[in-house]
Amino acid sequence: MQEQSFQHYLLGLIAVANNIPAIPLYLALCKGRSVAEQHRLCFVASLTSFITMMVAMLTGMTILNFFEISIDAFRMAGGLLLLNTGLGMMNSSQEAVVIETDDSFARILSTAIIPISIPLTTGAGTMSTVILFTQGINHSETLEAKLLGAIVCMTILIYVSFRYSPIIIRILKDTGMDVLTKVFGLITLALGIQFILSGIKGAFPKFV
Repeated sequence: MQEQSFQHYLLGLIAVANNIPAIPLYLALCKGRSVAEQHRLCFVASLTSFITMMVAMLTGMTILNFFEISIDAFRMAGGLLLLNTGLGMMNSSQEAVVIETDDSFARILSTAIIPISIPLTTGAGTMSTVILFTQGINHSETLEAKLLGAIVCMTILIYVSFRYSPIIIRILKDTGMDVLTKVFGLITLALGIQFILSGIKGAFPKFV
């Protein structure tokens, strides 16, 4: 497999692990909370996303091998999943989010983990993408370092976008958020189609 660059990994993660769909829910959770609590929510959501991507990187191929799932089959399945995610982003719209929660901060923290971090920020599509990136590493320490660096950078981007989400919302407004979501959706669609094509090519080399 052709060696991939750090930018390839990072741009792929930005497409599928962006937290734009989670920002309205995150802001709804922060309403009425102290600054310290808001920062803690941001940290918990970002840390959960980092752990999710790392688990996929470290154990993904082992799980596939355990269930005897070929990488080409997983490429096609992951591609279909990304197609569904991308279509959902393309058809989404920014609407006011109303949530009902109790006064327990522990309940608020659990909501920061599910569904804000999983699956709105780092869901099944993100985990599939990380696993497929890992398959291309082939035990190369350089490529492992590149993917790890991309995961760390993606986590920082997730943290910053949550931390400064009020400013992002104020600048982009609903229209800008819609456009940004659809752009990421289009990239996710293209990534999904690429995974499907690669899977078909690997599974049926005589017909492609």
